[in-house]
Amino acid sequence: MMKLFPATRLALIFALVGTLGATACGKKADTTSRNPPPAAMPAALHVMGVTLGRTIGPDKRIINASQQFSPTETIYASVETMGSATAATLAARWTFEDGQLVDQSSQAIAPTGPAITEFHISKPSGWPSGKYKLEILLDGKSAGTKEFTIAS
Repeated sequence: MMKLFPATRLALIFALVGTLGATACGKKADTTSRNPPPAAMPAALHVMGVTLGRTIGPDKRIINASQQFSPTETIYASVETMGSATAATLAARWTFEDGQLVDQSSQAIAPTGPAITEFHISKPSGWPSGKYKLEILLDGKSAGTKEFTIAS
């Protein structure tokens, strides 16, 4: 072990205290930012689900869900979206067995969070019995499908 002379020991202590003091008294981190952090990007808009039914409530949600309908019933589709968009288009494309277009409609939406959009079709004279499909498109891209049946 090396022996330090009192003067050397004292110099070493002053050096350590000086270093610690300089660190402790140094400029503190700026806790206030001149440029605020960028706002969180809103979540991209996407379709969470599609529900078909016979009855729809005032909140545009299906009350009586079903995938089988009689020929003269109105068929409702409730489309649940999540996310934000300043402008988007939801479309409903209803087709019969072989892909024959039955009906197509679209709605402009601008949600800022969870939202429900309603579509429906009806034919008072009655739909032909068979298998049908509803395809939901978000800005022209398929966002989900639901198959259903119409039977007498």
